[in-house]
Formats: sequence, C-alpha cells, structure tokens
Amino acid sequence: MAAADGLPMEAIVMADIAIVLLAGAVMVKLSRRLHQPPVVAEIATGIMLGPSVLGLLPGDLPARIFPHDALPMLSAIAQVGLALFMFLAGWELDLSRLRGRGRAVGTMAGLAMAVPFVLGLGAAALLFGGHGADGVSGLSFTLYLATAFSITAFPVLARIIRDSRLSHTRVGTMAMACAAIGDVVAWCVLVLVVAIADASGAGQFLSVVAWTVAYGVGMAVIVRPLLHRVVRRVARRGDTASLLILIVSGVFLSSYATSWIGIHAIFGAFAFGLIMPHGQAPELHEHVGFPLEKAAGLLLPVFFVITGLSVDIGALGAGGLLSLALVIAAAVIGKFAGAAIPARLSGMSWREAGAFGALMNTRGLTEIVILDIGRELGLIDAEMFTMMVVMALLTTTMAGPLLRVLRVGPSAPAAGGGPAAVPRDSPDAHLDTVPSGTGLRPLPEGSA
Repeated sequence: MAAADGLPMEAIVMADIAIVLLAGAVMVKLSRRLHQPPVVAEIATGIMLGPSVLGLLPGDLPARIFPHDALPMLSAIAQVGLALFMFLAGWELDLSRLRGRGRAVGTMAGLAMAVPFVLGLGAAALLFGGHGADGVSGLSFTLYLATAFSITAFPVLARIIRDSRLSHTRVGTMAMACAAIGDVVAWCVLVLVVAIADASGAGQFLSVVAWTVAYGVGMAVIVRPLLHRVVRRVARRGDTASLLILIVSGVFLSSYATSWIGIHAIFGAFAFGLIMPHGQAPELHEHVGFPLEKAAGLLLPVFFVITGLSVDIGALGAGGLLSLALVIAAAVIGKFAGAAIPARLSGMSWREAGAFGALMNTRGLTEIVILDIGRELGLIDAEMFTMMVVMALLTTTMAGPLLRVLRVGPSAPAAGGGPAAVPRDSPDAHLDTVPSGTGLRPLPEGSA
C-alpha cells in the first residue's frame, strides 16, 4: 500500500509513531514540572495532534500527518499496547489484599460508585436526545454513560498516591482499596452493558452472558492453577524468554476469546492479568513485568493519538459547551458526594475526606479505554465522546493541585496503624522509571 505521494504506507506509519513518541516525551517532561502524572500529558498530546489544536492550523494537518489509510495500522499497534496495559492493570490489582479490609471499605467503595452512577443516569437521560447515536437504545446509552461516570482509574490512582507519598496514609490505603473494588465492579457492569448493546436480541444477550460466565469460570478454575504451575516451573529453570512468550501469548489468546464471545478484547487481557500469580517469583516482575511495562509505554501513546483524532473541541458549539458543563458537574459532584462525605462520616477530617474525594475523582486512562469502547460500538456520538474525554482529562488533572491545596501528606497514619511513609532520600525508597501512561507501581528489584 502506498500513499498519494508514493511513499509506502508502512513508512508513513513509522514516521507517525516517531512523531507521537517525540511529542509525548516533550509533554511528559512538561507534566512532571506541573506535578501531573504522565497519562495527563499523553491524553493532552493526543488531543493536540488532532483537530482540536493541530487542526486549527491551515492545511488540514491531522489528515496529512495521519492519513486515513494509515489509521488501521496505527489502530492495530494501539490495540497491542492497550492489551498489554490492561494485562498489567489486572496483574497490579491483587484482590487478595482486600481480604480483611472490613465492611467500611466495602460501603465506601459502593457509595463512591453508586452516587456518581445515579447522577450519571440522570445526566445521560438529559443528554440522550441530543447525543445518543443512531440506533442505540436509551437503556444502553444511559447504562453505559453512568458506568463511565462512576469510574476511578486504579492504575493512575496508584501512581498519584505513590508520587504524593500517600501510600502508607489512611487516605491513600483507603483510596487504593476502594478503587480496586470499584474497578472490578465497573468492568463487570461494563461487560453487561456491552453485551446488551451488541446483542441483536434477548437470545444473543443470554448467549453472550452464558459464554462470559463460562469463560470466567474456566479462567479461574482451569487456566489460573495451570498458569501458576507453569510459571513456577519455568521460573525455576530460569527460562525467562519462554516465560515472556507464554504470558504474552496468553494475553492475546484471552483477548481473542473475549472478542469471540462478543464482549471486547480488552476484557480478556484484563482477566488474564487478574489470574497471574502474585509474589511467587521475584524474577517474574523483573523479566516479565518490566519489559511489558516498557512495551506498553511505547505503544500506548499511539492509542491516545487515535483517540485524539476523534476529539474536536471546536465543533461543540454553545450547546455542546452547556452539555460539557453538565458532564463535568455530574462527574465531579458525583465522585465528591459519593466519596468525600462518607469518608467524613467514617471519621476522617474534612481535609482527609476532601483528599479522598479528589483521588477517587481520578479517571485517567481507564476512562479513555471505556470511552473508546463506546465509540467503537457506536453507543455515543462524536460530540459526546469529545465531552467525556475532556472530562476525563480535567478530573485527572484536578487531583494533584487539590492534594497540594489540602496539604494531606505522609504524616497522616494509615488505617489500622500502618507504617510511616518512607522518605524519598531513604535507601528503601527505590523509585524506578515507570513507562509513560501505564501509571503502574514501580516494583523494586527483587521484589515480589
């Protein structure tokens, strides 16, 4: 395949990737000076390279730099990076850590999801007439949008908590626990929403649900024990190359399985991460986790640009700006009302409760992934997609400044009397480089 100027399309795609990586690197450096996580810079880079900013210049630069014929190749590359990220996010989400957290955590996590979900239902009902895509039922639209409103981005939240030195504080530990529970619930709800939206009738919907349940049982009962056994055996032999191939193949095959079922490929990658062993072999993170984080960090910026090409803030108009204000208000009020008020009632100070609300209001990359699913399935129109992406960017950007204003730091004790935060200059505070966009915690060398 060749472009109009005679260059092979493959060469154009490689040049596009170079442009994306260089632009993203510059923005990430700027974001660090502004105390923002890398994902904020990369979402902003994607928007800047699209019609919202670059498109304002003469010559239709987004279409010239990213020609239509190059988009399928770029999308395929982006999906590989997204699958690896979702696998790492699932692996990061160690559900065993939630045992013994108590009824209070479950209640707070439920309210932190339920309140924005209900407000999202109301906002979606108001927006459906103007922004529901053709052929989409009101039920699918409202359920999908309410789920998107209730999201907290667990991986990005982990990065913000670590960078703010809140890992061993009551606010930080509670936010991580609630976000972990919320993430699992949100993905389960989203599976049902996608099944409803994609099914042509009740029979197909029940078939998708049945296959999904069978897939989940098979992953938990058959694949998980087998994977743990194989990982232990290969790790003992020190054959890390074979182990990396095995795990990456498992991620892609699991993604294929969920796509075949009729939900979405990223659910398979996320589920494969959930069943990965935690703490069995230190080499597992060093020889598998770190390389995959690097690969995801290189490929994910392409996903943000593909997303940014569908975001056109200038096309919203006056009516769109009013709808955008409604979206942002519902998202922020829902998360703060559902998280900060219950936190205050549980015994936190207003300052701690405000910080907890700010952390739970972080949406980041998880929200972008969910919005991309809605865009692919045609659940929302282009304007609604733009508004939700802007909301995700703003709510994620808000967390850092709010934490600094509230001055919630590592001096606050962790729930249950946890240890004090480790100072940055301590030899135990090893902070390795995390790939841009993943937001995953850096694992110390030799740690499980």
